[in-house]
Amino acid sequence: MTTPGESSSDRLLARAGLQRIPNPGLELFQLRDFVPGALCAELIALIDAERRPSTIADDNGDSYFRTSETCDLAPNDPAVRALETMLADLSGIDPAHGEPLQGQRYAPGQEFKPHTDYFAPDGADFATYCSVAGQRTWTFMVYLNAVEAGGATRFKAAGKTFQPEPGKLLCWNNRRSDGRVNPNTLHHGMKVRKGMKYVITKWYRERPWG
Repeated sequence: MTTPGESSSDRLLARAGLQRIPNPGLELFQLRDFVPGALCAELIALIDAERRPSTIADDNGDSYFRTSETCDLAPNDPAVRALETMLADLSGIDPAHGEPLQGQRYAPGQEFKPHTDYFAPDGADFATYCSVAGQRTWTFMVYLNAVEAGGATRFKAAGKTFQPEPGKLLCWNNRRSDGRVNPNTLHHGMKVRKGMKYVITKWYRERPWG
């Protein structure tokens, strides 16, 4: 039985078409055509309207570590509500444990260098970001469009690189079965070479958000 901030392989794999990447080092899944094209278009328009430079908790002194733009999506927008419902139905995670949906836009040359979504337990910012809601448990990420060149997401430890496809979902457990953070979830939002890349990300926490 899962806790409110957790999903499970069994729950996810009950969805037709969902695939687990065969690697014992992490729980990593993909589902093509999760979000319909019309909803992808609505979400892209929202990102374009409200985008701002992306930030990061710890860039390791590299100001080019994350060069994308970000949009904090309004929770009451109909398109955002629709996607939130889809994610909750798929994951089974209590929506109270979710961070607000975030959109990202990558222009040519922009990337997010290899990183993990969890906060390093021994990091200087751990208390700041995890004191209320706790550590991140699961990540759900949706590509909203095809990219002319580049823009793949690479999980080096899994030996797997995912190409952007409209509506395709990736999701992964940021922790191991014993609750420790999983460094095998290190992933690289690779540089866009041509065109634009739009992504939606949803993170879940151990405890209710906020």
